[in-house]
Formats: sequence, C-alpha cells, structure tokens
Amino acid sequence: MAVDYVTLIAGARPNFMKIAPILDAFVAAQQGGADVHVRLVHTGQHYDRKMSETFFEELGIREPDVNLGVGSGSHVHQLAEVMKALESEFSEHRPDLVIVVGDVNSTAASAITANKMGIQVAHVEAGLRSFDRAMPEEINRLLTDSIADWLYTSEPSGKTNLLREGIAEERIIFVGNVMIDTQRKHLARAAESSIVSELGVADREFALLTLHRPSNVDDCERLES
Repeated sequence: MAVDYVTLIAGARPNFMKIAPILDAFVAAQQGGADVHVRLVHTGQHYDRKMSETFFEELGIREPDVNLGVGSGSHVHQLAEVMKALESEFSEHRPDLVIVVGDVNSTAASAITANKMGIQVAHVEAGLRSFDRAMPEEINRLLTDSIADWLYTSEPSGKTNLLREGIAEERIIFVGNVMIDTQRKHLARAAESSIVSELGVADREFALLTLHRPSNVDDCERLES
C-alpha cells in the first residue's frame, strides 16, 4: 500500500490515547527517511479541557492541524456534523489514506465520509465485539469494519470476528494494542505520581473502577449489581 498523505482522526477521550503511539511511529518513520505527510484532525466530539486538551498535553501529542469543533449532541447530530465538516476537510486536504481508531461516533462518521469520497480507510482496533447491538459503540464498530480497506486488530478475537463477518483475510493485520504502547511509554512517569498518597490508599490494596456507559449506569438495579 503506497501512501504519501495520511489523515489521522481523533475525536473523543479514548482516541487520544490510541493516536499517540501512531503519531510517534510516523515521526520515527519520517526521521528514517520515509516520505509521508500526516495531518492530524480533531473532530471536537470531546472538547472540555479535562476530556481533550489535558490528554494532548500529558501524552505529548502535537497540536491538531485542525479542530472541526462539532461539539456535543445526539448520536445522529454528531455523526452528521462530523461527516459534513470532514467532507470539506477532505476536499481541501485530500489524503491517500484516512486512519480511524476505536469505536466512537467520530470513528464511524470519518470512515463513512472517506469511503463515500473514494479514500482508503484503515481501522486501528478493528474486530472487537460486545455482541450487544444496543450499544452505540457496537454499531460504530460494525459500520467501520464493514467499509474499512485495512483492518488492524489488537487481539486474536478481532480476526476471528472479522472473518466470521466475511472480511477478506489479507485485509486483516494483527498489530497489538496501541493503548498498551501508551501505557508502557508513561509507566515511569505514572510511578512518580503522588496520587495514591493524596487519596490515602498508598498502604492499602484497592481497585480502580470507572463506569460511564449508559447500559451500566442509567439503570439503578444494573448499577447496583
């Protein structure tokens, strides 16, 4: 796959941790003499400082070339706004390849827009499935994988799921989990953090749990379980 101009899409908090090592890899390739240009597009799906700018700063991600500023709204609204903004973006700065990561609304909207404009799509973290179509993320995964030209998987189940869905094996490439790349890069810095002392759990066994999906938190009985 000969590619000279790549657009990398990020839109929401989980995306930022995934694009950081991809950008690092492109920088290393450029330093090694690769003639490839990378344009970083932030859709603006997450825009609060704690959900966006903080991650760019702490993960050492360069400033996006453009922030589309789509903001919040319903799923339909976000998809539509990302697609409209990206049509203009791709028309003005047409890439050879669009790289999308994860399963947020920006991921699916970007893949659809690129596909409709005849631009190749690569999906990083392809093939993951919850098998719960009530989850918006599951629909985003299915849509993105069904139209992606290149599918990069993070674990063996990804390939199994994609083959079951009729994706040609030669388009599926196992690359590992880019989130782990980010974790490994920042382990030393995390070890220097004083947060466990500040929270008073330094000498105790504890577990950290985050809950945010509507299917987990919007129903009291399910949340309690």
